[in-house]
Amino acid sequence: MEVRHVNMQSDNREPERPAHPRIFPAREAGKSDRQPAGRSVDFSVSVVLPAGGTGERTGLQTPKQFCSFLGRPLISYTIQAFERVSWIQTIAVVVAEENVDLMMDVVRRFQHRRVRVVPGGSTRHRSIYNGLLALGEKEEEEEEEEERPKVVIIHDAVRPFVEEDFLYQIAMAAKEQGAAGAIRPLVSTVIATTSEGYLDHSLERVKYRASEMPQGFTFDVIYRAYQRCSESDFEFGTECLHLALQYCGTNAKLIEGPPTLWKVTYKRDLAAAESIIKETLSRSACVVTGGSTEAVSLAEALRKAVGALEMELDVVPDLTGDNAGYLLTGWNFIRVSVGDSWLPEVEAVLVALKEANRALLHPPVVVWVRLSSADEPSVSGKVAEPAAIVDLASTAKLGNILLYGIQLHRSQDAGRWERSVLKVAEMASALIRGRSPALVGQLLQA
Repeated sequence: MEVRHVNMQSDNREPERPAHPRIFPAREAGKSDRQPAGRSVDFSVSVVLPAGGTGERTGLQTPKQFCSFLGRPLISYTIQAFERVSWIQTIAVVVAEENVDLMMDVVRRFQHRRVRVVPGGSTRHRSIYNGLLALGEKEEEEEEEEERPKVVIIHDAVRPFVEEDFLYQIAMAAKEQGAAGAIRPLVSTVIATTSEGYLDHSLERVKYRASEMPQGFTFDVIYRAYQRCSESDFEFGTECLHLALQYCGTNAKLIEGPPTLWKVTYKRDLAAAESIIKETLSRSACVVTGGSTEAVSLAEALRKAVGALEMELDVVPDLTGDNAGYLLTGWNFIRVSVGDSWLPEVEAVLVALKEANRALLHPPVVVWVRLSSADEPSVSGKVAEPAAIVDLASTAKLGNILLYGIQLHRSQDAGRWERSVLKVAEMASALIRGRSPALVGQLLQA
């Protein structure tokens, strides 16, 4: 079985009403060093993402995992949810043979890391087994053999809103019990019918739960289960927890998951997922400082101020090297300028976004924040240069990039300065969330 390594099928349940995730990891630029407070994992964990489905229930020609939202395929968002978890070792993405090259292109284009692209089988269980085999194999280009993971998490490629805290619960329970899985309350009562189409009986809903993803297993348990299972299981089975119980005697720990585990199943779910992604993409931004001490200080002050606005900021000196990933994953940028060299600094951000060659359906936002000294006039050709801002914003808009400006005057009064920073944070947040074409090229005064 050929496995491609790059460093840089489903049930018939009606999905629940889409719920917004508490935190959606849309802003990470290939970095994943944040963990929930107090969380640590001292054993190896890898992931299998079966993504070989044809998406028949969506009624679309393109499999739903490859349908794009905002120029980015759905499966890329799911991969990113796992990449931001620092204790995830390898992500085996299992796709149909004919989609291997397409998946490799997604991995390269969006600079996904720790991903192995694995050819799938004819059924869901065969594909998952292929993913397990890949995790147990040594890659030819690896100088040192990568140890088998202690725990394997299996998740659907079309459930993009999985959260790290819940993954931690699944991983820990799997290590302790051998198997663990997410469950959710049943939405509707389950009934059995006669062959003539009449009601036979109904199940008492309070006693039953819907089995969901993610599910976690120790590698030995799930690998042994697949080695022992029957051809009928491979052909018609869908439940991994059942295999662990039937063939290994491992009774899974069941954990009620959040409503954000819902699955993209029908065409309407694609629109719901896009709506959630659009909203959550406005909750974060990348602040570019250029390395200036004053700019860094302001950026850190803004980071604290936007916390109350349910927004998060990453602060970087530039968008090159390791930080270049933000150009592919970020949708909101704040360029802090100090002094009179703002024009080339803002131009550099716009050029970098253009050269990233993203298929942009949802316009990214660049907010230029110009910090002037306390003795500078509020308006002058040297400071504001309104004509230059309008021209730059007009050019950027042709490339589907929205540019706004905010001017902030430094104050020696601590209280006034704090209020001014909060005002900048509120204005930047409103511009990012609103994405108003009418305000493009405007220089707002904080």
